[in-house]
Amino acid sequence: MPRISRLEKDQVDPETAKIYDAYLAERGNIPNMFRTVAHRPEIFRTMIAHFRAVMNTGTVPAKLKELAIVRTSQLNHCAY
Repeated sequence: MPRISRLEKDQVDPETAKIYDAYLAERGNIPNMFRTVAHRPEIFRTMIAHFRAVMNTGTVPAKLKELAIVRTSQLNHCAY
């Protein structure tokens, strides 16, 4: 069980709920790290902006970026 709860859509403010809806439409889920950071909406919103900038810009393909993220998580024994 996680030390910090993961917030569901009905537990977050309206602006955060819009971000949840966008991820549900794009991915079909809301990543657990996002649901955890949602405890601090002001940090969550800036994190989402940073995440989108990293994933949607630059010359490295998004699939390779995702692969690097998954592999880093595996190496650090992150449970998903």
